[in-house]
Amino acid sequence: MSGHLSHGGLDYIRAAGPDADHPRAGRVKIIRVAPIGSVVFYISGHGFGHASRQVEIINALFAVWPAGHVVVRTNAPRWLFDRSVTAPFTFVAGDTDTGVVQVDSLHVDAPASIAQAWAFHRRLDEHAATESALLAQHNARLVVGDVPALACAAARRAGIPAVMVSNFTWDWIYAHYARWLRDAPALVPTIRDAYRAADTALRLPMAGGFESFDTVVDVPLVARHARRSAAETRQRLDLPSDRPVALLSFGRYGLGTIDWDAVGRTPDLAVIVTHDPVDSAQRVPSAMARNVVHLDMPALARQGIRYEDVVAAADVVFTKPGYGIIAECAANDTALVYTSRGDFAEYAVLVAAMPTLLRCAYLEQDDLYAGRWMPAVRRVLNQPRVERPRCDGAQVIARHLTRYV
Repeated sequence: MSGHLSHGGLDYIRAAGPDADHPRAGRVKIIRVAPIGSVVFYISGHGFGHASRQVEIINALFAVWPAGHVVVRTNAPRWLFDRSVTAPFTFVAGDTDTGVVQVDSLHVDAPASIAQAWAFHRRLDEHAATESALLAQHNARLVVGDVPALACAAARRAGIPAVMVSNFTWDWIYAHYARWLRDAPALVPTIRDAYRAADTALRLPMAGGFESFDTVVDVPLVARHARRSAAETRQRLDLPSDRPVALLSFGRYGLGTIDWDAVGRTPDLAVIVTHDPVDSAQRVPSAMARNVVHLDMPALARQGIRYEDVVAAADVVFTKPGYGIIAECAANDTALVYTSRGDFAEYAVLVAAMPTLLRCAYLEQDDLYAGRWMPAVRRVLNQPRVERPRCDGAQVIARHLTRYV
């Protein structure tokens, strides 16, 4: 007698009865065998936005493919996935692309970005050969990329389909730095050639690029939704109800020095600053004004309070424009105050799209660093609310992916 078991995407055979190694009748033997098939997600480690939206897609995929197995291939921090993925998965750390070099969240080093990108992509064939072996090891049936060209190159070499999911492509980003491409003229063509191997590109809103793909399908926003009401989160975090609450959100690369004394002289505004010891790029002073609330996100996660719950509890988020935080604010009806983010092609596209998705207002960087925030808060909170956009992109994408598996 034998039976099939599954745990964490790994398949087992339970063999009962005599066998050559254990001749005693009735002995049960458990044999680990390769999974039926895996979906391997290649995720850019540039910022947190790529990882956070793919977590939503992975969870939606598990909901419609509960017996499936997912492999995450990325150099983004593992804790982003451990905290949020709802089913067992395999994590394989490693570089999948180089993104752009950030001095901090608001400043890009363009020449260093191109130099690093070319150093990686000039060896793309070599990387793809290594990755095709990894895909075989995990019995991959599909590659999903957000949005490394390596995902397409590896899938092509392995002879399996690749689906790309993003709001921009790296060839489009790097083409913006034409001045620096003179030293790496083959960078953009190399990336475009790899992208052409994709079976489909699922294009998120606020998009740029995608000319390299033969088949492009537009999908709704992928966004994290709060799992509790704003009122409940405010109460649990002891946030004030007699003044606006602003969340400072500048992600993985941190922010320059803010005049916290000036922030403290704005008693009409409560400010949330989050801190995560496992990724502490954000520079937070040890002592802050009484109107600043310091939240330890790992401690809150253990209490069941997630970052998107904090976003929903805030009246306004201060940030740079990025897909992830814009989508999260739109999904949770939170206003957004943004500042410029340096020379990055995506910026203009995001700024043009934001007014159709949520209430938003611009703040000069000098005013951001000086703590002169209240005028922008008043402007954005006085705006009429816009119609909330569709934010079920994770479910739409998951259903598309199941066609392959």
